[in-house]
Amino acid sequence: QVRVVESGGGLVQPGGSLRLSCAASASDSGVRINMYNMRWYRQTPGKQRELVATMSRDGPQITQIAPSVRDRFTISGDIDNNTVFLQMNNLKPDDTAVFYCNADGRYFADVVTRRFDSWGQGTQVTVSS
Repeated sequence: QVRVVESGGGLVQPGGSLRLSCAASASDSGVRINMYNMRWYRQTPGKQRELVATMSRDGPQITQIAPSVRDRFTISGDIDNNTVFLQMNNLKPDDTAVFYCNADGRYFADVVTRRFDSWGQGTQVTVSS
């Protein structure tokens, strides 16, 4: 019922920047989304998926960034419009990974309401000279 699409990955040299985008949308025009959290994860082969950044609705929007990237990455966006961005600066080869967006909340379709937890397909970020 809820689709998540990431974009903005690519090849960048060490020290460069990239901005990833994530948008969630209902698969049917009659479905309304109430978004709770949108998160960015990253994963490299053979390793567990790592949480990088979170935007939450808890009254005002709240953002959190993993300590390992706090001085270089920023999450922004508008959770009311189901969109988040990840600005990544001073990228390092160790940042090479597939970045995934995750969205969770509740959808409303006619008289039906259910929680959802949806993932995008991922976008590859490669940092290399």
